[in-house]
Amino acid sequence: MDGVSAHQLLSVYGWFGLSAVIFLLALIARFYERLSKQRTYYQFFAIPVVAFAGSTVRLASLDQVTRDMVGDGLLLVGGVSLAVLCWHMYRLMTSGR
Repeated sequence: MDGVSAHQLLSVYGWFGLSAVIFLLALIARFYERLSKQRTYYQFFAIPVVAFAGSTVRLASLDQVTRDMVGDGLLLVGGVSLAVLCWHMYRLMTSGR
């Protein structure tokens, strides 16, 4: 197929939406770090964005949803790193309550 498929288009648009949500989470983490003087590591929110971008590019170029080791591995890295960062923020923001 020479044209852009619906899967490729939706993958790229989905990545932009997900990146916007992760960017908002990073802004919240940065605000909390400045307010509370506790280290939040908000810079590491770039890791899931880059991992999801790599996965989106890889899977869209192959025009697949799964069954690619590199694409699925990048999805795993992005998801686990995002979960760890969100868990860290949750623990910081709710400690002692």
